Amino acid sequence: LFNVAIARPGIGFPGPVHLERFAAPARLALTDDPRLATVGGIGMFSLVVSPSQLGQALATGSIWLRPPRSVQIHLSGRARPFVCARDVALELLRRGIDEVVRRIEKEHQAPVVLEFAGPSARLLQVAERAVLCGIAPALGAAAAIFVSDEKTEVFLRDQRRSKAHRALVPDPGAPCEEVVSIDLATVDPMLLDLDGVVRPVRDLAGKPVAQVVLGGDSGVTLRDMLAAAALLKSKRVPSRLDLLVAPPSRQVLEVLAQTGALVDLVATGARIIEPDRRVVTAEIYPPPSGAISLRTADPEPRLEGGPSFIVASAETLAYAVATGSIGDPRSFKRPVRV
Repeated sequence: LFNVAIARPGIGFPGPVHLERFAAPARLALTDDPRLATVGGIGMFSLVVSPSQLGQALATGSIWLRPPRSVQIHLSGRARPFVCARDVALELLRRGIDEVVRRIEKEHQAPVVLEFAGPSARLLQVAERAVLCGIAPALGAAAAIFVSDEKTEVFLRDQRRSKAHRALVPDPGAPCEEVVSIDLATVDPMLLDLDGVVRPVRDLAGKPVAQVVLGGDSGVTLRDMLAAAALLKSKRVPSRLDLLVAPPSRQVLEVLAQTGALVDLVATGARIIEPDRRVVTAEIYPPPSGAISLRTADPEPRLEGGPSFIVASAETLAYAVATGSIGDPRSFKRPVRV
């Protein structure tokens, strides 16, 4: 009806599915859902607009927008073992980039976009780029975007969508309002606590965990889920802990099954749950009262105050499942190769 695609139940969360099946470089996506910011990882520009503007775009195929301002995030160095894109995204929060965004937005009365650049930005896979772009709503940015390069082309080829690829690089000398440099080699395993404060995982080491939700629509890649499954192989979920696995998309679920990782997770004691939006908002499977819940997905950007759960990387979650308490995943000693 009206050329509107309707997803079937169980197909996955909107962000990951859109990244796999519909997102394309150098295109504009209008949405009412901030969680769709992850498509910036493929070089697609996603902006949150009002319902009236969505109706205008559907009716006319065009929309008037105020030209955005940009903040460049310059990535350098190489991440150490047990440090993944989720930790880097939390490091952006810790650096106070949200204050920079608010200042520029107030000064120019225009939306602010995060533009990832630098030698390390081109080394990241599309899924890792999507995790970094997914933090944009928490930083107050209108969107986030990466270049479209050979990594993007490989991703689209694997998705059998090679024709959707377009090269997208900044113009020489393109201006930006501010540059923030991040050396990936200095990033430690991080977490977002119940007060909404980002801190190193070691600060909460030893605190018992009652619930772990691995997956969701952001904050985790297929590589992260495979790594968590490898780290938990031959281990058992503690009796006082509940491990829930919410694969981001049906495609990810199929790959987990084909590689045997799903069998390892189930043997550990995991429960596989359906990809339902209410999982990431904690409307269903809420955090246990008076106990700690660890999750990989970003908290709902529309809700005020701190999240009702702790956000951390998949490998930090794997350590919590293996030991029953929060701890630095580097204690596993030997990193997994995926």
